[in-house]
Amino acid sequence: MAAHDTAMEGHDVGTTKLFVSVWVWLLVLTAIEVFLAYLRLHPYLMLTILVGLSLIKSALIMSYFMHLRFERLGLFLILVPAMVFCICMMLIMFFPDSLRMMEMRR
Repeated sequence: MAAHDTAMEGHDVGTTKLFVSVWVWLLVLTAIEVFLAYLRLHPYLMLTILVGLSLIKSALIMSYFMHLRFERLGLFLILVPAMVFCICMMLIMFFPDSLRMMEMRR
């Protein structure tokens, strides 16, 4: 039992105030994404901004709600492949589709 207690001392438990503030930031980022959907931005710019905001939101969720804030290596090993996957998806699927939609609007 004592080994378990000492292992738990290394991690601080987040407070309700911390979790509410992270939730508010996630809400603000989502509102920005919805607002961007109504703007007439160039597809490359729009997708780049949306993917960037989504990466920030995923980092917040993984850091605070999945309690990976204290797992520096674990967070790195989750974020980097996710970012590479998102960039590949953006280049392979989203950009060609947005260009096709841009051609259809003309």
